[in-house]
Amino acid sequence: MIENIVRGEIYIADLDPCIGSEQGGIRPVVIIQNNTGNRFSTTTIVAPITTKLGKAYLPTHLVINKRTGIYKKSMILLEQIRIIDKSRLLEKLSILEDQEIDLMDRSLRISVGLN
Repeated sequence: MIENIVRGEIYIADLDPCIGSEQGGIRPVVIIQNNTGNRFSTTTIVAPITTKLGKAYLPTHLVINKRTGIYKKSMILLEQIRIIDKSRLLEKLSILEDQEIDLMDRSLRISVGLN
């Protein structure tokens, strides 16, 4: 199991099995759980990342540019947050920049109704 998980890091994760419209498969995810939770829990909270930018843009979507492990412009789907066991995390790819984390927080507040 991967240890020392930090909020804002991007991992490859195995999200199967999934049901209905849930994002599944082996795909990148961003860690959104706070670092205290990441340190002490066997689970973490993630949002899936997709390369399908043709989806209707929602205020819960955050577009990120390519970077290490993310080979094309992609979208974080912050309306699809979920709790996963850390054993689903397969490999660390990258980390969001501070400005991107601020934008992610804004989209998360919209997603969970904290605006």
